[in-house]
Amino acid sequence: MLVHLRRSLVMAVICLVFFGFVYAFAGTGVAQVLFPFHANGSMTKNGSLLIGQNWSSPKWFHGRPDDAGPYAASPTLAGGDNPLVANGHDGESAATNLGPHSKVLEVNTKALVAYWHNLGVDPTIDLVTTSGSGYDPDISAIDATVQIPMVTKATGISPERLRTLIAQQTHPAQWGFMGSSYIDVLQLNEGLARLEK
Repeated sequence: MLVHLRRSLVMAVICLVFFGFVYAFAGTGVAQVLFPFHANGSMTKNGSLLIGQNWSSPKWFHGRPDDAGPYAASPTLAGGDNPLVANGHDGESAATNLGPHSKVLEVNTKALVAYWHNLGVDPTIDLVTTSGSGYDPDISAIDATVQIPMVTKATGISPERLRTLIAQQTHPAQWGFMGSSYIDVLQLNEGLARLEK
């Protein structure tokens, strides 16, 4: 019996060392060598390309709202789950699960539509509805295009230059058929900042 116990303990220690340390360090090392940008969170000097940022100024393109919507739309919006600390409010990462008959969802959506109209934008559905997690960093080319009047008014950059920027920043569907084309809002705004210089 002691032989079996000793063998079990030795095997447990070997598995712990191999799968708990060697495998993890090897995987991290390979990722750092082959994919350092991705392995380190896809970070640029302005944040991660993987997490939606809080854009509130009309001089920047905005992404999809988190489940509370932009705080600027209404400080009393309820039922949201901002995954980041934005506008002075801590958030969480989970969907609100508000259904089509929810009064809170209706109030939030109407506030978002009014918010966009005040900025001179006729919003698309994506700009007034949320992604499942609230982390979504991407918008469609149409979502960016409807924001051109707002950005032009705030920056003085011509609509033609902004359309060219949007076309340059549009990524095709993965492998040409999975999903749809998209624009990372952080990359779009970094390109916008370069246009302003």
